[in-house]
Amino acid sequence: MDGDLRGRRQSLLSGAVFAVCMAGTTLPTPLYGLYQQKFDFSELTVTVVYAVYAVGVIGVLLLAGNASDAVGRRPVLLWGLACAALSAVCFLSATSLGWLYAGRLLSGLSAGLFTGAATAYVMELAPHGGGSRATFLATAANMGGLGCGPLLAGVLAQYADWPLYLPFAVHLALVACSAAVLLRLPETVGERRPLSTVRPQRPGLPPRVRAVFGPAAAATFVGFALFGVFTSVSPSFLTQSLNVHDRALSGAVVALAFFASTAGQLVVGRVGLTRSLPLGCAALLAGLALLAGALWWELLPLVVLSALVGGIGHGLAFRGSLAAVAQASEANRRAAVISTLFVVAYAGISLPVIGVGLLAGPMGLEGAGLVFIACMTLLVSVAGLYLLRRPVPATEADEARRT
Repeated sequence: MDGDLRGRRQSLLSGAVFAVCMAGTTLPTPLYGLYQQKFDFSELTVTVVYAVYAVGVIGVLLLAGNASDAVGRRPVLLWGLACAALSAVCFLSATSLGWLYAGRLLSGLSAGLFTGAATAYVMELAPHGGGSRATFLATAANMGGLGCGPLLAGVLAQYADWPLYLPFAVHLALVACSAAVLLRLPETVGERRPLSTVRPQRPGLPPRVRAVFGPAAAATFVGFALFGVFTSVSPSFLTQSLNVHDRALSGAVVALAFFASTAGQLVVGRVGLTRSLPLGCAALLAGLALLAGALWWELLPLVVLSALVGGIGHGLAFRGSLAAVAQASEANRRAAVISTLFVVAYAGISLPVIGVGLLAGPMGLEGAGLVFIACMTLLVSVAGLYLLRRPVPATEADEARRT
């Protein structure tokens, strides 16, 4: 009993460290408007600064995504916290646009180091028989942390002094506390190898996975693209088109999408894998439609509903996609296939956002957003129709639920 209690406590503490790191990656979201005023850059530059983060994540996933299997979980997570701390220092020191690029790149490196290692660490610290709960804890820490970042920055920027400095100072203190916590947690990798043994991971896609991977990747791409637009340009849209200058409200709208995703991922356990992917596609379509209405009629309630519905769709589609490709993969290729799905996800969070930035100049933010919505609607519709015609095979848990 004492061992189970200790395992639950350690798993919760590792989840809290995970959340702190991920919060730093979305911390600048409600502050981009202030940086635009300070450094006088365009909407395109905002999207490029945002997308630099994805470059860092994808680079780490491909080059060192399996590093924690060799050198241990704690060393990799400590490197991730160091990158998060350096990112905060860059934003605190920002006197030009270059500091923002450096801060976002370091933030991406921290997220890339944490994504796989922290997920495995949370699950490995859990007591025997608590795997399902630990999986949700890791997911909730990831998405919940991403949601807490804009909420924290928005509230501090709106109601406290030094809006471009205090959020990062607070996060730097949280990172220091997280490092202290991490140093007291046990290592879970038994046989460790030197860092020189780590080799770049090549994304893999065996033939038996391809039929499932296509629609799963499309749904994942759209879900992360929707998040990318929300976290990069929605604060500008709220300010410029809806005349909303409350940064706490702007941060809360973005946070709502991430919290709704956590709720959507929790629902997957109830509806089953076979239904979660098509339901996720349907919810993403509804979220895109609501966002289109918000852009067309310039209505704040539709923006909020879009964040809520689109976030739930993201959670259903993403957790369903992960489960589907993991189920279809052979054990010795599973990590490579999942890495490929994460590369697709972070391509979704960056490439469409840059496209919106490019179109925002000649077409305006609303027009660029509508073009983005049309493209994403087509993509997720094709994925949804495919899944209706060729559903993902049910798992044993799904069959047990039906009986």
